[in-house]
Amino acid sequence: MEKKFSDILAEAKSRGLTDEEISRLPTVKRLARRSRHVSALILAGILLSLVAIGLEANYGLVDLPSLLSRTFGIELQKQPCLFDNIEPIADMMRPYVDCDICRNMTSIEIVYNVSEEEFTTRFAYTSRPVLIRNATSGWSAHRTFSFDYFRELYAPGSPALENTDRDCQFFPYRTSFENLGQVFDMSEERRTGVKGDPWYIGWSNCDSSVSNELRKHYSKPYFLGDTMETSKTDWIFMGSPGYGAHLHIDAVERPSWQAQIRGEKEWILEPPPECYFECPPRISTVMKPGDIIVVDTNRWFHETNVLGDEISITIGSEYD
Repeated sequence: MEKKFSDILAEAKSRGLTDEEISRLPTVKRLARRSRHVSALILAGILLSLVAIGLEANYGLVDLPSLLSRTFGIELQKQPCLFDNIEPIADMMRPYVDCDICRNMTSIEIVYNVSEEEFTTRFAYTSRPVLIRNATSGWSAHRTFSFDYFRELYAPGSPALENTDRDCQFFPYRTSFENLGQVFDMSEERRTGVKGDPWYIGWSNCDSSVSNELRKHYSKPYFLGDTMETSKTDWIFMGSPGYGAHLHIDAVERPSWQAQIRGEKEWILEPPPECYFECPPRISTVMKPGDIIVVDTNRWFHETNVLGDEISITIGSEYD
């Protein structure tokens, strides 16, 4: 984190910016907030560990998982890693990015009927984002996928509904939902946006029976070559107009694609801080049904916003 601040400061000074102007840069503000959050988290963790060790040594009374659950809301048994979803720490640990991914860019490129060769050469592994229009021809997902379809597809007891399986990941973003079951139990008024309480969530296709049914309605994007394989884990993202995913960066293994099935959704990308002075600070594009966007979400900070008056549904996966 300190090195990122130093690099940005040096570049800003070389361009003649004053201290006041530097302090107002969006990237500097974001890094400062993350630095404060991480410092507080680390301090709290150290204090908790000291208290727990002392009590354990003297009285043998500490149940550390229960203590963490009561203090931080962390359920160790349900998490593959203690700090799995703490974004500031993930951001600090990410490798530096080669700014060729965004240098000289002014917008997210839009293409039609891209060939496998062109996609592989220009986009597949360069981390340059691209939007492919009308890329899901023949997919029955467009006339099948809906909120009601998903709700009926997941049978009672499915591990995806309660997050009882560590492979069943659920992203509530900034909603109060704790699992997919609660999403399907929401009121009709909230689901349709009548109450003015927007929502946006995502989940993995960890239920094999559901996964097999879903994959009857879509296929690997046509521009992914024969040697490219998509992950066994697919993701569904769904939300109401006026909401979306907050600005974040992922920690997944590979680049990913995402197809717009219903509704419209705006994607907003920001380069990593080390590329702030070499790349546009923000670029965006709007996805319509049938479009596929390819983004290396490990390198690009990204947020989304559902547009229009219809629920947005997208499906996506990683590829190699």
